[in-house]
Amino acid sequence: MALRVLIADDNPVVRAGLAALLATTPDIEVAAAASDGREALHLTRLHAPDVILLDVRMPGVDGISALPHLVQLAPVLMLTYSQETEIVREALLLGAGGYLVHGEFTPDHLVAAVRDVGAGRAHFSPTAASTVLAELRASSHPQRTVGQSSERYRPNRIEFGLSSREEEVMDLIASGMSNQQIAATCFISEKTVKNHINRIFAKLQSATRSEAIARWLGTTRPGVAGHG
Repeated sequence: MALRVLIADDNPVVRAGLAALLATTPDIEVAAAASDGREALHLTRLHAPDVILLDVRMPGVDGISALPHLVQLAPVLMLTYSQETEIVREALLLGAGGYLVHGEFTPDHLVAAVRDVGAGRAHFSPTAASTVLAELRASSHPQRTVGQSSERYRPNRIEFGLSSREEEVMDLIASGMSNQQIAATCFISEKTVKNHINRIFAKLQSATRSEAIARWLGTTRPGVAGHG
C-alpha cells in the first residue's frame, strides 16, 4: 500500500517539483498540496496523509505555527531552506519527525526520508543533524560544580575506549541517523559504518542501537542489561 504524502510549501514550483519527483516512486502517492499552514491543516484532515512535507516560511500560517497541530494528525518531515539552529531546534521540539534542508539531499535521500518518517524513524540532512548533535552534547555535559559526582556526567570515549571516529559515529547514532546517513555525513562507506558500529556495540556492551544510546548518554551503565 502506497504512502500518502501531503506537500505544504508556498512556492508552486517547489510543490510541483516535489510532486513530480515523488510520483516516480511506486510506493509513494501525493495525496494533496497546500500553500500555507492553514490549508495544510484543512487538507490533512480531509485526506489523512501518512506523511506531511512541511515548509517553514509560508505566508499566513507558517510551518512552525501549524506544526504542533499537524503532528497530532500525521508524521511531519520539515522540508525547507531554513537552516537556522533555533528553527531546527524548535521544529524538533514541536514534534517534527525529520528535517531536510534544500540543497543537502538527493532525490533518493528524500524518498528514503519520507519512508523513514512514515515508519517512525528520524531522518535529518547534515545541517539539522549537527543541531541535534549540539543539543545532545549540551544536555549530556552539564556544568561541573563542586561536590557533584562524576557518575552524573555522560561517559566519554576514554571511559568506553572509543576512538575519535567511533565517538563521532556514536554521536550520529544517538542523533537518530541511519547507517546510510552516517556514511554520507562522515564521507565513508556503509560497510565501514557497520564495522565501526560492531566495534562500538562491543565496547559499550550493547546489542541494540537504543541500548548503546542509553549507555553513551549515561542513562545506564556498562554491564547493566538494557531494553531495546
